[in-house]
Amino acid sequence: MTITSVTVRRHVPDLDAAAAFYERLTGEPATRFAFAGLELAATGPFLVFAGPDEPAARFSGVAATLGVEDLDATVADLTAHGAELIAPPTATPNGRRAILRHPDGAVFEYVSA
Repeated sequence: MTITSVTVRRHVPDLDAAAAFYERLTGEPATRFAFAGLELAATGPFLVFAGPDEPAARFSGVAATLGVEDLDATVADLTAHGAELIAPPTATPNGRRAILRHPDGAVFEYVSA
């Protein structure tokens, strides 16, 4: 298993202000999109989001998104070593994803192309 990227997730009260800050920090324009009732902006290794409390709480419960080369192998390895599969691998517009809770309680989304 090799982690190829890390995206930090952050719930923010003002998406426009946060996106502008992170665009300045990364030097990259933000890509904006809607997902699961939220408005999101991605720039560099940051994903900031705003929206209603219920979907925001679910989305912010995931500490980070970790890119991996082989999602199925990663899920098999992590579950064999004590991780709990919360959401099985599924296709998304950005590739396949799965959500796992590590033995220490941290929850991460894993994605592969």
